Amino acid sequence: MKSYNTIEQRIDILQSRIETYKEEIAVLQAEPKSNNERIIFKFIETGSTGKTKDFVRELGIKSPRDSLYSSGDVTKLVKDGADDITPALLEIARALASARNKNGPSC
Repeated sequence: MKSYNTIEQRIDILQSRIETYKEEIAVLQAEPKSNNERIIFKFIETGSTGKTKDFVRELGIKSPRDSLYSSGDVTKLVKDGADDITPALLEIARALASARNKNGPSC
């Protein structure tokens, strides 16, 4: 949490957070434009590479290695990204991955 010295500074900090939340909401409300974005959305939804892998396999999407998707493929996609993934969406997924909780995703 940022420190502040006045009420006005506190208000500025809170308004900045509101704008950040609005931007994140807009990104999450957008429809996925590629299979890779679908995978990232599912990872954000579940917070689990295993559940995301299962989802991708159900869709019949192959990994870049032309085999069934693995949890490692999901991790690699989140870490390395891809040209067809919106940078803001990838940023959300990376933040989730670095703050992952065993009980599922959290805000």
